[in-house]
Amino acid sequence: MYAVETRGLIKKYKTKAAVSGLDLAVNEGEIYALLGVNGAGKTTTIGKMSANFKAQGKKVIVAAADTFRAAAIDQLNVWTDRAGVDIVKHGEGSDPAAVIFDAISAAKARGADIVLCDTAGRLHNKKNLMEELKKIARVISRELPEASVETLLVLDATTGQNAVNQAQLFSETADITGIVLTKLDGTAKGGIIIPIKNELGLSVKLVGVGEKIDDLQPFVPEDYVNALFE
Repeated sequence: MYAVETRGLIKKYKTKAAVSGLDLAVNEGEIYALLGVNGAGKTTTIGKMSANFKAQGKKVIVAAADTFRAAAIDQLNVWTDRAGVDIVKHGEGSDPAAVIFDAISAAKARGADIVLCDTAGRLHNKKNLMEELKKIARVISRELPEASVETLLVLDATTGQNAVNQAQLFSETADITGIVLTKLDGTAKGGIIIPIKNELGLSVKLVGVGEKIDDLQPFVPEDYVNALFE
């Protein structure tokens, strides 16, 4: 169902001078908030981004603000250990905004360049999620008013139309600046980016192409188009 729509998107991309990707060689004072349902690859993406930034000589602080599940904090701890970056965490059930506040405070004290924020991905109670995300945004705006902020939604490329639905729901609760599309190392072609771009105006910025810590790449439209029609 996406093949017809694809041709129009290809034309749009080919007329753009700049690739709509996220340059991982960032300046100082960057903060990233990552959203996504459990299992989409959000924590893995944070680990990969952390390793990438550290390899560039950046000092990274990770905020474990998905406090809804203890397993989420533990998993993020594994990835930050693997990447060799610092993590700020509280106990399960803690206030996520308080974790973000402490992470920003730690970043200021330690002279960090980048703060990566994990957030809760549950959608079954959208009202609570919305309030949680708004509170986090207020903390970031108050504590780092000059920082560049990216809010990235992590989507699993293998989930098809369900990923489009997720993008719609998260767009209603957060000011998303781009998409991270994961699990493109399998049979999934990532055709879901077509309706997401057409219906919501959101661009893919990064793609995950494997489980290794360096398997994260900026999204290049030309490469995507070539892979889509292979």
